[in-house]
Amino acid sequence: MQTPNTGHLTAPSADVLEHAAAITHCQLCGSDHRTLKFRDGPFEVVTCNECGLVYVTPRLQGQALLDIYDEGYWKSNNPKVRGYADYARESALYLKTFQKRMGLVKRWLVPNARILDVGCAAGYFLRIVKQFGHDVHGVELSEAIAKEAIAALGSDRVHIGTLDDAVAAMDYQPQSFDLITLWDVIEHIPNPQAVLQRIRTLLKPGGRLLLETQNVASRWARWLGPRWHHYKHHEHLYHFTPATITRLLDDCGFAVRELGAAYAGKYVSFGFLAERAGRLGRIPGLLAKPLGLLKFCNLYVNPRDEMIVAAELK
Repeated sequence: MQTPNTGHLTAPSADVLEHAAAITHCQLCGSDHRTLKFRDGPFEVVTCNECGLVYVTPRLQGQALLDIYDEGYWKSNNPKVRGYADYARESALYLKTFQKRMGLVKRWLVPNARILDVGCAAGYFLRIVKQFGHDVHGVELSEAIAKEAIAALGSDRVHIGTLDDAVAAMDYQPQSFDLITLWDVIEHIPNPQAVLQRIRTLLKPGGRLLLETQNVASRWARWLGPRWHHYKHHEHLYHFTPATITRLLDDCGFAVRELGAAYAGKYVSFGFLAERAGRLGRIPGLLAKPLGLLKFCNLYVNPRDEMIVAAELK
């Protein structure tokens, strides 16, 4: 068991913890046998002994979990713990990232495809893929950021709420989408099986699912241990490996066709790199501080600790 250096972390308030519930069984296989990886304040990160799923307990529940994704999530004063320093300000970098990812995405698209992005945030992926002539739609739970997507794409293209809400409100018909995407979303969802099963009903025969999530079995994650920057216990409820994400998809009726890290990098600002270095400890944070002076410069970074999965209906 490892103990993180959490001097920089902000402990959740008592009222938030009132809405946190202990998780006693693995979401993936149902086992209650697990091994503690590390503790961080009131949170434990554990590994299921049966299937290997890594998950957080206790966990925020209900409205307390939804409230995480307010204005303060997208412009956070402590992005090492929650959310982003300024998501909208770095729009050009997200657009540049998805432009690069089209090298992968286009391999799974038919001409004039109908696409649904679940958890579309400000709609950056949809803005890029729309340029290739596709029919784009998005669902975003957070009203705070969804307004950016609506401004760019239209209220007839983006629904604020859950996927289940969107099916009724936007009249999404069964078997009506060629591609459905989840970019950095699946790890946030308390019941990913329910969302994947709903997605399954919306895909056309031969339709594809693309998702991105972090890889807790990656070398970078294993090397950093508890300091890995994807350990954000309020929002990242699960940490998948290639084996556990494949099992989850298989259980929900999907066959994995491709899984890798080649396109899972991102364009990031030097300011972002300086901020993330602070999570590694005081000394790395101080050494990286000068990067903040070049915060408007950027580069493509891929530590291969995230994975993109392409899957089809079985």
